[in-house]
Amino acid sequence: MDVMGDKATLLDTGRFVQAVDREEDPGTAAEEMRHRLAAEAGDVDAMSVLGSLLLRRGDLDGAESLLRAATAEGDRAAANNLGVLLHQRGYADEAAGWWRVAAVAGSAAAAHALGRHHRERGDEPAAEYWLRQSAEQGHTLGAYALADLLEHRGDVGAERWMRVAAERGHREAAYRLARALDRRAAAERGEPAECGEPLPVRRAARAAGKDVRTPAGEAEQWYRQAAARGHRRAALHLGAILEHRGELKEAGRWYLNSAKDGEPRAACALGFLLRDAGDEESAAVWWLKAAQDGDGNAANALGALHAERGETQTAERWYRAAMDAGDVNGAYNLGLLCAEQGRTAQADQWYRRAAYAGHREAANALAVLLLQGGDAAGAEPWFSKAAEAGSVDAAFNLGILYASRGDEASALRWYERAAADGHTDAALQVGTARLREGDEQEAERHLRCAAGGGSAEAAYRLGTLLDARRPAAAPPALGEPAAEKTECEEWYERAAEQGHRRAQVRVGMLAAGRGDVVEAARWYRKAAEAGSRNGAFNLGLLLAREGSEPEAALWWTRAADAGHGRAALRLALLYARRGQLAQGQRWASRAVDLGPAEVSERAGRLREALRQELSA
Repeated sequence: MDVMGDKATLLDTGRFVQAVDREEDPGTAAEEMRHRLAAEAGDVDAMSVLGSLLLRRGDLDGAESLLRAATAEGDRAAANNLGVLLHQRGYADEAAGWWRVAAVAGSAAAAHALGRHHRERGDEPAAEYWLRQSAEQGHTLGAYALADLLEHRGDVGAERWMRVAAERGHREAAYRLARALDRRAAAERGEPAECGEPLPVRRAARAAGKDVRTPAGEAEQWYRQAAARGHRRAALHLGAILEHRGELKEAGRWYLNSAKDGEPRAACALGFLLRDAGDEESAAVWWLKAAQDGDGNAANALGALHAERGETQTAERWYRAAMDAGDVNGAYNLGLLCAEQGRTAQADQWYRRAAYAGHREAANALAVLLLQGGDAAGAEPWFSKAAEAGSVDAAFNLGILYASRGDEASALRWYERAAADGHTDAALQVGTARLREGDEQEAERHLRCAAGGGSAEAAYRLGTLLDARRPAAAPPALGEPAAEKTECEEWYERAAEQGHRRAQVRVGMLAAGRGDVVEAARWYRKAAEAGSRNGAFNLGLLLAREGSEPEAALWWTRAADAGHGRAALRLALLYARRGQLAQGQRWASRAVDLGPAEVSERAGRLREALRQELSA
């Protein structure tokens, strides 16, 4: 008969019991001899105890006669142990008969064994009856076996008995109770709960500590109890909870305990913790152990480690090992490896293998590969498959694909879907589209999401939107302190700090408007050095006002060469004032060509005046 729970033994099942309320278990040969002499003299208690000792030792022949004799005298512990002995010999039906005798006499251990016997025979009503008898008499394993039976049938009463067994120290019951509470907590949060996988817990619980009254909080307590009793899967889950909460040192200890007990997922998780802490060599040791025990995730991690080191053949070997372990990420990673090496045909092969197995990012990568090869028609269904499976990148890529065809409505629909899942570039596209439609409220909402996600362009556009709403500010009076920065300027600055040239120019203009010439010059110079012609022109204006006309001319020249008409007009005026009429005429002609219309008109008049001056 199978036993239940991690590392269970015959003694753990509770079927093998010694007589209660008697002398302690003899541990020496002399003590055993004393029991043997008493048994030979007809002492029933001694027969039962000696029979149990021999049964524990494996001396079934010696134990059987003693247990039968004690059972004949009505000793219920002997009847139970006789059932255990007969079951070991393969006489299940006769064993059940003696368990029934002991159970009717009040033996909770025998009732548990009899219940297990009936369950293995498929007689669930009888199994429930005897397991309930055992559980209600306080037998821990009876409570656990009853909970297991009820849970198998979907009975709501299962949790009560699982909790009873857990409270009495049954580690498997504590683990399974924690899993049930974890699943309930996930359902309350609207998250999937995959059986056997460590579940994350709420981030909100970090600061003040976990509330054990919540399912997730109580689950942690039961994981801890089971892990403390050596349950390796409970230690794995406990480590995952602690890692998610940021308690990495304690998480590492539990992962280590679980990994040493042979849990490959814990060894893999420990490897990631060590890698994140900078100890790549130790991480590789644990990943190797986990991979050798069949953990595909660890094999993938080893593959990635060797790929980063340029050891592509070793990386490929580990990715293949991950596939052999049933991890579809191995095929996806092989596709990535081949794509990086320019082996397009092989990349297509591996992406397809992973995509057909349901790997959504592989489907997206395959579609990108097809699109790069000019097969837009072949790419679209793979993008759709990946997007429908939840790939945010695929949804965004579908938006790009439809936009390239001029189908703005379909493009916007996919952009909105990707933006709803946090895709920064998609949120920028939606915000821009809403701006074109005049829906400033929706535009602002999406631009804020994109800007908060790190998009410099979104931060700039958001700044522009807010800037257009604020009233024009008058320049500060002499001695008046500069006004505080507005929200739009803060967004401009965020974009500017990420290298956005137009934002840098705008920050410079706002600083100049506040009278902060140094700050304005700093931002104009950044923009100009990055290639912004407006930044170069404005820097020239600022330098000219400060009396640095020669340097101003250098920046105007750079701006004019990049096509800035006003910079060309400024240079024409500068050279005309200096008396360098030919140079002035050349730049005036350049300004006429560059425009805009107002500049062209002024430059045309200047060019004519210079021509007349030169021909006089």
